[in-house]
Amino acid sequence: MTDVEFYAARMERAVRSAVQEGLAGLVVAPGPDLVWLCGYEPHVTERLTALLLAPGRKPQLIVPQLERPDAEKAPGAGSLAITGWADGDDPYTTAAKLLEPQGRYGISDNTWALHLLALQRAAPGAAYGALSEVLPMLRAVKDAYEVERLAAAGAAADAAYEAVVELRFAGRREVEVAADLARLLRENGHEQVDFTIVGSGPNGASPHHDSGERVIEDGDMVVMDFGGLREGYGSDTTRTVHVGQPTAEERKVHDVVREAQQAAFEAVRPGAACQEIDRAARQVIRRAGFGEYFIHRTGHGIGVTTHEPPYMVEGEHLPLVPGMCFSIEPGIYLPGRFGVRIEDIVVCTESGGRRLNNTERELRVVA
Repeated sequence: MTDVEFYAARMERAVRSAVQEGLAGLVVAPGPDLVWLCGYEPHVTERLTALLLAPGRKPQLIVPQLERPDAEKAPGAGSLAITGWADGDDPYTTAAKLLEPQGRYGISDNTWALHLLALQRAAPGAAYGALSEVLPMLRAVKDAYEVERLAAAGAAADAAYEAVVELRFAGRREVEVAADLARLLRENGHEQVDFTIVGSGPNGASPHHDSGERVIEDGDMVVMDFGGLREGYGSDTTRTVHVGQPTAEERKVHDVVREAQQAAFEAVRPGAACQEIDRAARQVIRRAGFGEYFIHRTGHGIGVTTHEPPYMVEGEHLPLVPGMCFSIEPGIYLPGRFGVRIEDIVVCTESGGRRLNNTERELRVVA
């Protein structure tokens, strides 16, 4: 299959999904949806760029004229009708002519308000719904190509972890270890590093701690959460290590999180509601007496972005489908003391779950 055919098939699939949901089509702004649908990744500016998809019509890409040469080089450009507009033109009028006057459209979540409001003025009868709400499954179910890209990203993140735990932790600042993780991700093929969270001691009790100047000490728990994009697909894994020998309490907390993570993994099966994954992890932690210290959802989808639908959280009734890829990352966070989180990316298969991260989940002692 050529690139043109590959992206044409994705756009056709998106149109079919839109029609099934009663939508007149899709309006796609620069960002992950546009990259996924046609491979085009322009700079995001105040100039309108929009892909319009509708049944019975060739996909239409509206771009600033000065960016048209780049748009024509996109992998999926051969499937597109590309319309350029010059500074001084009104691109919203051009776009409005391609919309059904009373149609309801799915629109990219990250569309600038500037552009959406202008489209609403140009086509006041049209209505819009966020893509993540009206078509939550659009990018949620991965094909074999995408799963293998995610598996490769996961293996690269695993290699970075195996390398970083051989380095010294004690006496070094969190930012130094975070820099090591970023370097190791790139050495293992990541073209983009999105985050390298290193939370030592009491900083580990903040799930999204920004790696700082704190010097890691002997006796610290250290939470490391890191990931990015490799060949356009995301990695995201967390392991908690200990500098020197842990106390009995620290081992117990880590064991509880590990058990919760395993319980959630074992709950993965086609047809299970996303909230069941969250409940499985939360039940283990609650029974161990730490329920109030598990303060976030159990997981999130991953693909061309590191956070996307579906979400493993109470109240999410969306059923798991083979091909869905998501994190399972329960944690316990004891304020002012330490935190523990263990995270793997998992894909739902016909028979259950498949882990895309495979480093050991036992508490590892580092120097």
